[in-house]
Amino acid sequence: MRRSVTQRQVAERAGVTQATVSLVLNGGRDKISAETVERVEAAIADLNYRPNRFAQALRTQRTFVIACIVPDLTNPFYPSLVVSVQKVARDAGYDVITIDTEGEVANEEQVVRSAQNGRFDGIVGVFFNLGARDLAPASLAGVPIVRIEVDRKIGGPLPIDDLFIDNEAAARALTTHLVELGHRRIAMIVAPRGPQRVRLQGYLKAMAEIGAEPCIVDAANFTVDAGSGATNRLLDSGPQPTAIVAANDLIAIGAIQALTERGLLVPDDVSVAGFDNIPASALVTPPLTTVGQFQDRLGARAAHILLTRLVNGKTDPGRGEEMGFELMIRASVSRPH
Repeated sequence: MRRSVTQRQVAERAGVTQATVSLVLNGGRDKISAETVERVEAAIADLNYRPNRFAQALRTQRTFVIACIVPDLTNPFYPSLVVSVQKVARDAGYDVITIDTEGEVANEEQVVRSAQNGRFDGIVGVFFNLGARDLAPASLAGVPIVRIEVDRKIGGPLPIDDLFIDNEAAARALTTHLVELGHRRIAMIVAPRGPQRVRLQGYLKAMAEIGAEPCIVDAANFTVDAGSGATNRLLDSGPQPTAIVAANDLIAIGAIQALTERGLLVPDDVSVAGFDNIPASALVTPPLTTVGQFQDRLGARAAHILLTRLVNGKTDPGRGEEMGFELMIRASVSRPH
């Protein structure tokens, strides 16, 4: 029976120390040169080396598992974020378990308890309900956390890092774009929890700047059907808006469907804008104007931040880091007729 290849043999083949091989396998590539990493990877491939995860876990008291938390895997915003987390984690020798919390507080709390019990080495993702105080038990148990936030964060005393898009500024910029096209009767469709509050604030500030009366319609959730239903209620309730800003792209797509079913043209009769730049936003008719958050970049950056803490074992206070957004101007908006 053939004996398993060891890290020592990999190190000898690559001409490096065993500690260097361990760095390559456990997320420390940024500490060594690219040429050394290539030599180690070549030796791993030549020898067909496979790390013994069980032995590593016993030796390091790590699971080599990261939990990636999302509130709704059926929302097209999240899969590319999760895939990016997985790619970065895999390169560093970690597995990723994806947990759909359905945006429910009890499910988010279960993640914290699992982390306290040693199931995960780290957590990255979106928490709709829990704040830093709620996450403190996992953090104090030595589990680093990186939150992808909907609001500006500056960090705090615990080693909980925050990565965020300025959703308020993005919604304000999107609404302002419609204003600059000449729209004044602009409605916004919102949905509970998540990014609603900050995106709504951006819309309200843009409307206040021109002295226009805001019009806010509540959707049941961030789905196409909810967007369609909210749009029909909007059209039945009073004067027709010339533009609709939706809290996310799924709601916006629902709005386009409802408008089309009622014989209204988008954008000739009503312009529609969304938020998130999901893949379908460029494929609907007409293509949807929206806000690009580059969720693949968000996922990759969040994973890198988490792995840095895991590799270095740092417990210094958390940091907030802002990522950029971009208005994706497409055919669903035009000047009012």
